[in-house]
Amino acid sequence: MGASTAKRALHRNLPMLLLQAREKLMERFRPLLNAHGLTEQQWRVIRALHEHGPLEPRQISILCTISSPSMAGVLARMEAMELVTKERFEDDQRRVRVSLTPVSVGIVESLSTDVEANYRELERDIGKHVLEDVYQAVDRLLAELDSK
Repeated sequence: MGASTAKRALHRNLPMLLLQAREKLMERFRPLLNAHGLTEQQWRVIRALHEHGPLEPRQISILCTISSPSMAGVLARMEAMELVTKERFEDDQRRVRVSLTPVSVGIVESLSTDVEANYRELERDIGKHVLEDVYQAVDRLLAELDSK
């Protein structure tokens, strides 16, 4: 069956569209991360810890959408780079709390001006109202999917 006679899908491929949008957005931010020697995953971890404070690896995995097995490697590399520290809970030695180091806090402070400038440029390029609509739509989508 050729492409012209194939049955058309009823819905557009939303996961692919979201990935394409993510990639277009990351094109704006990736050079900043690269200039600081960070991967996208490392930056997500730093942002999560900066916004939420010390967390357990499973909490970071959920916030950053990084699988637990991958998270173990990401955190190990970040610890070796002195971007995070890990400490065991006193009452349960099996649990670990991950915190930012002063190096990571400095990176956040250094990057924040450029990141905010990128967001302002994005607002100028696509319109502040479009960006707000996207935030609201994604927030609603996530809330609905989480409630099911």
